Amino acid sequence: MWALYLIRAPLLLIYVSALFATGLAPLVRIIERQRIVAISRRRLPRAAAILVIYATVLGAIGALAAAVIPPLVRQSQDLWKRLPDYLDQAQQRLASWGIISPDSSFKEFLQQAPAGSGDAVSVFLGAVFGFVGGILGLVTILLLTFYMLVDSERMFGLFVRMFPKGERNRVSSISALAADKISAWLSGQMLLGLIIGTLSAIGYALMGVPYFFVLAVIAGIGEMIPMVGPLLAAVPAVLVALTVSPGLALGVAAFCWVLQLLENNVLVPKVMGDTVGLSAVTVIASLVIGSELLGFVGALLAVPTAAIVQVLIEELYLTEQDQV
Repeated sequence: MWALYLIRAPLLLIYVSALFATGLAPLVRIIERQRIVAISRRRLPRAAAILVIYATVLGAIGALAAAVIPPLVRQSQDLWKRLPDYLDQAQQRLASWGIISPDSSFKEFLQQAPAGSGDAVSVFLGAVFGFVGGILGLVTILLLTFYMLVDSERMFGLFVRMFPKGERNRVSSISALAADKISAWLSGQMLLGLIIGTLSAIGYALMGVPYFFVLAVIAGIGEMIPMVGPLLAAVPAVLVALTVSPGLALGVAAFCWVLQLLENNVLVPKVMGDTVGLSAVTVIASLVIGSELLGFVGALLAVPTAAIVQVLIEELYLTEQDQV
């Protein structure tokens, strides 16, 4: 148990990779059945089918980055130029409301902020190491998912053979049910991203936000990242709106907040309940518990883990109770 605790981080990477491999397995089988040439009877190799999925995802990310980064850089430069004027306007507005004294200045406050060189270096190095660690973790998950998909049949056969012969058929059926739940979870995540992206596009367009389509795509992708994803996706939308007017930026922030409430209290329980077969109470409780235990990673793993636990309870405990 102590050894398992010490290697908890690699075990989490392996578990995440196993979930992704299980969720992508049906899509891999569909692509694998396709013929290499229309007149040929040869099927696409399994490794090539997996690479097709990887290439499609990476190509979509690259195209999104090419579409998003240039306008965001231009908008950020324009925002930086206008920032002093925005600070003066905010200072005057807050002073007129009596929240701050007329003599205070945001510029002076920023200039008087402590500049400890040692602390700054520590924060910078911590950020660099954290970024590098995140990239390495992502690469590890991609590689593990790839090889798990390639060797899935052999690995599953080895897993089933670990049980007595009389229980192997039952283990296979329970594993198949759990795999269906995980695939449904992954499909539900994509559906949530599509819904949030569509609603964001409609809302941003009606409010007159520049580059509303690109920002809506970012919102859809951010929706598939638990906890921090929607917040990170809202930041560029607010910044772009701020270049138009502070009022529009407040409107976009309020819209993102309402959309987040709708997503947390209605969309996630409903979509996950319909696709994965979990009740709204189970979904919300699993998200709360997972985020409390492991933060971002726990929120990511909460729903599929709850689905696996539900299958195990239903098939191993409740079925036996019904038979008794």
